[in-house]
Amino acid sequence: MGAVTVVPLDSVEPIELPQESWSRMLVTAARVDGNTSSLGYSVFTPGTVVGPVKHETEELAYVVAGSGELRLDGEAVPFQEGDAVHIPAGTWHAVANSGDADVIMVFGFPHPEYPPTERT
Repeated sequence: MGAVTVVPLDSVEPIELPQESWSRMLVTAARVDGNTSSLGYSVFTPGTVVGPVKHETEELAYVVAGSGELRLDGEAVPFQEGDAVHIPAGTWHAVANSGDADVIMVFGFPHPEYPPTERT
């Protein structure tokens, strides 16, 4: 049986996003030996819209706080606190915080790192 690894949120450098939003990739191959999936944490401030991306793998997310929408090609899918979100592999999507409070999300991929990703 392998050892358990704990990765404190503040031990990982943030990835800066627009409008003082940020993400941190917590569970990655760099921090956890032998992992086959990854886990991250994001904070999107009110009014933030990130650029569209699509990943080689599916993405799972849980909305810890706030509300907003995933902007897809010609469609907006609303989400709110308590929602689980599944984004199929190869789906263009952008997170938009359309509320007046921070959106906090925990997200993960079946990949040991942030997966190969295209950006527009």
